[in-house]
Amino acid sequence: MRQAFAQEQPTLLALPENPYPVEEMLAVKVGKTPYVRFDLNDYSIPHTYVRRTLTVRADLEQVRVLDGAEVIARHDRSYDRGAQIEEPVHIETLVGVKREARHHRGMDRLARAAPASQDLLRRAAERNANLGTITAALLRLLERYGAAQLQAAIGDALDSGVPHPNAVRLALERRREARQLPPPLAVCLPPHVVQKDTPVQPHRLDSYDQLAGGTDEFA
Repeated sequence: MRQAFAQEQPTLLALPENPYPVEEMLAVKVGKTPYVRFDLNDYSIPHTYVRRTLTVRADLEQVRVLDGAEVIARHDRSYDRGAQIEEPVHIETLVGVKREARHHRGMDRLARAAPASQDLLRRAAERNANLGTITAALLRLLERYGAAQLQAAIGDALDSGVPHPNAVRLALERRREARQLPPPLAVCLPPHVVQKDTPVQPHRLDSYDQLAGGTDEFA
C-alpha cells in the first residue's frame, strides 16, 4: 500500500486554494423579535433586520446570519434545544432604541397636553439636564393636575427662569392653594376595575330586529 501510494503521489492533484463549502445553509423568515431559529435554537440578530428573510449558514462550530452577502451576526453553534444565544451588543442596542422610543412618546404626549413643555425641555437641554427624567416628572404632574394647570405652571416656571420640574410643581401648588383646593390624590385602581371601564364596541341592533321578525313569522 505504501509503495503504491508513493508511486501515485506525484500524479495526484493538489487541493484547491479555496476550500469547498460544506456549511449547512437555509433561508429563515424573521418575525417581530430579533432572533433567527436554527436547529431548535434562537440566535440574536440586529433589531433592524426583523420581518425579513435572511440566510443562515452553519458548520460544526459556528452559525452565521447573512443578509444577501453581508454577514450581520456570528454565534458559536449551540447543540441545546430551545436555547437563546445572544450577542450582548444586539440586546443593548435594542434596549436603547426602546428607551428612546418611550422617551419620544412621552415628549409627544406632553407637547399635545402642554405645548409650553417643548420650550421648557429645550431650555433644560441647553443646561445639559436629563430630558428623560424631566419628561417623566412632567408626565406625573400632568396625571395629577391636568393639562390646563400644567400648561400654566410651566409658563410660570419659564417666566422665573427655572426650566425644572420642581419649579413647575411649586407653581402648581401655589395655584392650588390660591384656589383653596385640597391636594390632588393619585388614584390607583385594581386591574379588574380598570378593565370594567374599557370602551366596548357597540353591537349592531339589526340582528335583533331579524330575530324579532323571525319570531313573528313562526308565531
